[in-house]
Amino acid sequence: MQQAQTRDELAAENGTGTVRTAAGTAAGTVLNRGLNVRHIRFMALGSAIGTGLFYGSASAIQKAGPAVLFAYMIGGAAVFMVMRALGEMAVRHPVSGSFGQYASRYLGPLAGFVTGWTYVFEMAIVAIADVTAFSIYMGFWFPSVERWVWILAIIFLLAALNLLSVKVFGELEFWFTLVKVAAIIAMIAGGAAILAFGFQIGDASAAPGLGNLVEHGGLFPNGFEGLLASFAVVMFAFGGIETIGITAGEAADPKKVIPKAVNTVPVRVLLFYVLTLGVLMSLFPWNEIGSNGSPFVQIFSGLGIPAAPHILNAVVITAALSAINSDIFGAGRILFGLAKQGHAPQSFGRVSRHGVPWMTVVMMTGILLVGVVLNAVIPEDVFLLIASIATFATVWVWVMILASHVAMKREIARKGLPASDFPSLWWPTASVLTIGFMVLVIAVLGFFEDTRVALYVGAVWLGLLVAAYGLWVRGIGRRRAHLEDETSPLPVVAKTE
Repeated sequence: MQQAQTRDELAAENGTGTVRTAAGTAAGTVLNRGLNVRHIRFMALGSAIGTGLFYGSASAIQKAGPAVLFAYMIGGAAVFMVMRALGEMAVRHPVSGSFGQYASRYLGPLAGFVTGWTYVFEMAIVAIADVTAFSIYMGFWFPSVERWVWILAIIFLLAALNLLSVKVFGELEFWFTLVKVAAIIAMIAGGAAILAFGFQIGDASAAPGLGNLVEHGGLFPNGFEGLLASFAVVMFAFGGIETIGITAGEAADPKKVIPKAVNTVPVRVLLFYVLTLGVLMSLFPWNEIGSNGSPFVQIFSGLGIPAAPHILNAVVITAALSAINSDIFGAGRILFGLAKQGHAPQSFGRVSRHGVPWMTVVMMTGILLVGVVLNAVIPEDVFLLIASIATFATVWVWVMILASHVAMKREIARKGLPASDFPSLWWPTASVLTIGFMVLVIAVLGFFEDTRVALYVGAVWLGLLVAAYGLWVRGIGRRRAHLEDETSPLPVVAKTE
């Protein structure tokens, strides 16, 4: 094993060969495959349920009205195609760096560098927002305690747990997601009960019923422009779902668990977004949702549950903890892959005796500590800006995933390689349409004034990355990543005489 690494390093130094970037090539650089089917399935489930649903959905509804249901279905279909593309690559090349390494392999080292660091940037922004949100939620129960106390406590707690082993991370996500899923199912069941039995909700101006979907300005009260505007919030809600692909490097059986996790995406979108919001807008006129507190609190209150605010607060705290946990995991594993490619300091490529890249966890902890300072100086209304910037970074990563997949499929056809074990659907039509949709979302960010700054920040960020690559990346970082192809070989039929 060590000799193989030495040959690769010598080849790189002599200007020949490619960079070996599988899970690791020497002791102390190999990740532990400790995630089983249950872990990854619930991680896939939990990645679609967060503050984007519990609070961001109200903003999307105000922009589009009931038509937001179409936005979630269209956005969900596009995200599913991204996940099928990522799933095909993850099963073929189950490595820790995931889409960062796929971009380096199929689009070139600069693309891999930009993609990987943009994802880290996205996770850092979202994580800072999440720790701040967590402190706000805790303030509901403990208003006399300073927010920074909660931020420090949760940062160090989750960092310590992430340093133990990847199995601990998987277990945390399992239980966090179980709480969120149970809460959403309860909300849907409660809302359905109100509709079926005709319970009256005290703070609603109209009686509950399906008619609320069309009786307050129609299905498209803000026109087609309102539908377009909602995509900025809708796509932010789906952000983080690509973490499924990152788990491939630590999955016990990637060929089994990754396809199962990816194929549940349409069901999750229909159940947790379309059905939930459909019930909400049937209970309350769309223009009242979010104006009298959280709509989810209103559901529980309508059922006569006085502890509704406390129940919801516990749920959103769980959602925030899950999001922070996933942010630390995702960014850390991408940094691990970047180090293997020569795109980040080599210290990020070292792992602990538990198989955890400990330096990446330490770095993410340091980034999150910035939230302690920002929480004191940044007003709460900056979250729309954060969401917009995160949306740009997310969509950029998705475009690079799709572009890498297109390049891979072309190489498979050109070289006559074995067909993938988990091929993407409706190739190439679906991939082309999905890329076009992602470009539309980026254009939408620039069209509306309240999200336009995200394009400026995104353009500056990409420019800085290109400059950093030109100034500091040398040696193996200038070469395409080498990824082992784990596709099942074609069966050999023996000749008969």
